[in-house]
Amino acid sequence: MATVTRSLMRTARPGAMLCAPVSCRRPSAVAGRATARPGQASLPSLHRRGERRLCTTLDAHRGGRRCLATKAAAEDAPVCVVTGASRGIGRAIALALGESGAKVLVNYASSAEKAEEVASQIAESGGEAITFKGDMADESDIKDMFSACVDKWGRVDVLVNNAGITRDTLMMRMKSKQWQEVIDTNLSGVFFAAQAATKIMGKSRKGRIINIASVVGITGNAGQANYAAAKGGVIALTKTIAREYSGRNITCNAVAPGFIASDMTAVLGEEIEAKILQGIPLKRYGQPEEVAGLVRFLALDPAAAYITGQTLTIDGGMVMT
Repeated sequence: MATVTRSLMRTARPGAMLCAPVSCRRPSAVAGRATARPGQASLPSLHRRGERRLCTTLDAHRGGRRCLATKAAAEDAPVCVVTGASRGIGRAIALALGESGAKVLVNYASSAEKAEEVASQIAESGGEAITFKGDMADESDIKDMFSACVDKWGRVDVLVNNAGITRDTLMMRMKSKQWQEVIDTNLSGVFFAAQAATKIMGKSRKGRIINIASVVGITGNAGQANYAAAKGGVIALTKTIAREYSGRNITCNAVAPGFIASDMTAVLGEEIEAKILQGIPLKRYGQPEEVAGLVRFLALDPAAAYITGQTLTIDGGMVMT
């Protein structure tokens, strides 16, 4: 069952000044100017008072324009949906988008506390966030998630399909349930989320979709028939979405990470780790923040507007095509 939790955003402190005053120069006294009679202000004094009032009025207008511009910028901030955003790569992506001033829906399946932490960090960095509990293998949860986003912010500009699971075992031992669970979340979930997002993006004729695939979807991997099939499907789906929606100015790209530092890699034995690193030209794991930086570029940077239908590997050189 899908649930939406509280919205977090950073606000100015009560009484805090948003607009800096503009100073005004007082005219110097003019020699030979007639002075006023007792009890009557001199002409220079009246001029100074008038100029002070004029400057105060100009300051107010300028300040008002600045405040309106700030408000307009907040309203125009890109609205992003990130699935599987409570930990790992998804968490890093949500934070990177939030730090760039975006409004972020932080989706999670079960880690409510971690999702709230992500939302709080986004608010502290100047962005805005809501959290949403939803299973990305459930089409109704996906629809509810986008409804929650539109109810909150009125639109969706960016979708990052990051949610994924593994059920690793050799193909000869793989049960139908293990196969289907991975396909449902890692491939069908991406399809249904992209389908829901493009319906919203199509109305404004703009949008960016980034699907998190894997190098395994390119090379295959023993013990991951389900995962490799799903990620390979995501890469093909990415190209199809790019072709179908290019006429509506919606781009779609895939990011295929290699070995990225995580809780899983942290517990690998030295022998296994040495084997893994031997196959990586850069001889190290990637960091979630490195993947997030690439996703942020594809999602928000104007220079990425002409990139669509591509699969970008971020793998330390594992896959070179």
